[in-house]
Amino acid sequence: MFCLQKRQWREGSVMLERKKDYHAWLYLLIPLFLLSVFTFFPLIKTIMISFDDGYNKWQDAFSYNFGIDSYIAIFKYQPFLRTLWNTLLIVFISVPASTLLALFIAVGLNSIKPLQKIFQTIFFLPYVTNAIAIGMVFAVLFNGIGLVNGILQMFGIDPVNWINVSDVGFEASYVRRMIVLQIYILWDALAFKILVFIGGLQNISKQYYDAAKIDSTPRKRVFSKITVPLLSPLISYILITSFIGAFKTYDSVVGIFGADWGKTSDIQTIVGFVYRQLAEGSINSYSRGAAAAVSLFIIILLFTVLNLYLSKKRVHY
Repeated sequence: MFCLQKRQWREGSVMLERKKDYHAWLYLLIPLFLLSVFTFFPLIKTIMISFDDGYNKWQDAFSYNFGIDSYIAIFKYQPFLRTLWNTLLIVFISVPASTLLALFIAVGLNSIKPLQKIFQTIFFLPYVTNAIAIGMVFAVLFNGIGLVNGILQMFGIDPVNWINVSDVGFEASYVRRMIVLQIYILWDALAFKILVFIGGLQNISKQYYDAAKIDSTPRKRVFSKITVPLLSPLISYILITSFIGAFKTYDSVVGIFGADWGKTSDIQTIVGFVYRQLAEGSINSYSRGAAAAVSLFIIILLFTVLNLYLSKKRVHY
């Protein structure tokens, strides 16, 4: 009798688990459908277009002339190489600089009590402000008669034309515009990072800092041996998401310099190159744009995997 009841209990448990699985898949059905339509299908089709050199964008028809001609073409195409270089500059300058600066600001804000909430709100404002609108403001600040040149004149420095440079050579023009773009990206990236770091700092137990005070540990050592290791999971998260976001930079360029390719080709990013190819009228432009998009996807994927690999050795959970 006892064995029969035990078997019935097991069968009832199995049926209950199956019922739970059924409901779980039912709940996931709509998200999976949306992901399939708006994520997986476009991704697969983009990859196919990148390998089809004769894809007709007007008729949405494949030529089935599959090969790697589009990839070879873009890596021999000087405008694409220029946008690739610009993107890498943005990634490897803005991401480390903004992360370090955000960490220092967060530590400073966490250590002060008066007006702490007000300063947090001020630093968070860029995150809730439209990027294009801020870019337009930066364009005004850095133009010939803008605030930045006004400050330079106060120190006896001649005004500099930062945005629309025509009185100097290409290299000097490029450097000036890249400086403006890096400053904007750096400022725009601080808000979210500061907020995340402040949340992490407030969750660190005060016992660690009290023990450091008892031992008269210098502040630099407290920062390097307590704060940074305990924040390492958040630092890893910030770095990974920041690298992905920096590789996809485009609205910053449009906001400051405009969307005219003829005036911004020297400062454009890979995403801008993709949009440019999609807007062109040649039959191979769509394939080249898709190849550039897939190349960017692969680069982001490689950097993400590398960051995850390095974080296993450096992150302390």
